Amino acid sequence: MSKDNIRVLIAKPGLDGHDRGAKVVARALRDAGMEVIYTGIRQTPEMIVQAALQEDVDVVGLSCLSGAHLELFADVMKGLKGKKMTDVVVVAGGILPEDDIAALKKIGIKATFGPGTKTSDIVKVISKLATD
Repeated sequence: MSKDNIRVLIAKPGLDGHDRGAKVVARALRDAGMEVIYTGIRQTPEMIVQAALQEDVDVVGLSCLSGAHLELFADVMKGLKGKKMTDVVVVAGGILPEDDIAALKKIGIKATFGPGTKTSDIVKVISKLATD
């Protein structure tokens, strides 16, 4: 997939109400020239999938701090697959225990970002994944 304008959906699934990190990442991606759609907090996996479909995004960035990431992210991945959106790159950030990273990769999450990840690194990874 080679694109000039990378479209990224940033989403906060579940009941997690903390979105400062997601907003910081959204701004960094926008400042890097990407088109960014932010869904806001407390989104269901179904709402995220529908937004990704409607916005015709290249990348979905999921952020979760509540500890419910394994179930919520799996539901998003199933929803994307159900809509035949398997070419959409999905990345994840938030409080993701090291022990869960392998499980997230297994369900199709292409990259994970924990607390303290530099926004410049996130931009580089998403740019590479979206254009490979």
